[in-house]
Amino acid sequence: MDVTQLLGYIGALIVGLILGLIGGGGSILTVPLLVYLLAYNPVIATAYSLFVVGISSMVGTYQKHKKGFVDFKIGLTFSFPSFIAVYLSRRYLVPGIPDTIFSFGDYALTKEMSIMIFFAFIMLLASFSMIKKTKNNGTTLKPQSYYITFIQGLIIGTVTGLIGAGGGFLYVPALVVWANLPMKKAVGTSLIIVTINSLIGFIGDVQTIDIEWVFLLSFTLISVIGIILGVYISKFISGKKLKKGFGFFILIMAIYIIYKELS
Repeated sequence: MDVTQLLGYIGALIVGLILGLIGGGGSILTVPLLVYLLAYNPVIATAYSLFVVGISSMVGTYQKHKKGFVDFKIGLTFSFPSFIAVYLSRRYLVPGIPDTIFSFGDYALTKEMSIMIFFAFIMLLASFSMIKKTKNNGTTLKPQSYYITFIQGLIIGTVTGLIGAGGGFLYVPALVVWANLPMKKAVGTSLIIVTINSLIGFIGDVQTIDIEWVFLLSFTLISVIGIILGVYISKFISGKKLKKGFGFFILIMAIYIIYKELS
């Protein structure tokens, strides 16, 4: 095993830790790790990310459920429209994007570059929603209508399908802001949504790309170990600190990706 592979597996462990701690962010690290360190094409990297994050999140869901931090009703409500959008995006929309979006002189905006920049842009939006302080006067907000949740699920599902993310970094703020869940319960609930979306999205990819199963399964196994550790550590950290720390982490990664793609 060379140094690059070793760093890749260390990164896989960190992916799991992040998922266990904050219910999202695994794909935020997985995609750049596979693209910039292990030199995978972004389309393949996003597909692998879906599998890694999906399996790791499944384990995390079980761990969080034992602690009472999973709301299955809300989770499944978000999941249904999301997984439809994720599958269709990965099966038809991503393969249909042209290799070169447009060119101007010697400059060409490629499919791979577009995916990574869009990925970073969505991360920026998610980070701002988590960092900013939300006012709460102690009143209980009414649950929103199901059709609104359905539309939100379709939108987030399409976005996560395009960027190959499990969507935890989008679902956690959505569950906090839209479903009014406490941070720790939002983290746990997001994992069941991420599990369903990621694995169904990956099924769409299996039909269009070749998979290196030995590497993918070993990378995933290490991530699963990480998520078990992350879930254990999360009980010692407050939800408020998790929320803000999550936001700053996403912000830093988004800036890094934009820098790498435009430099």
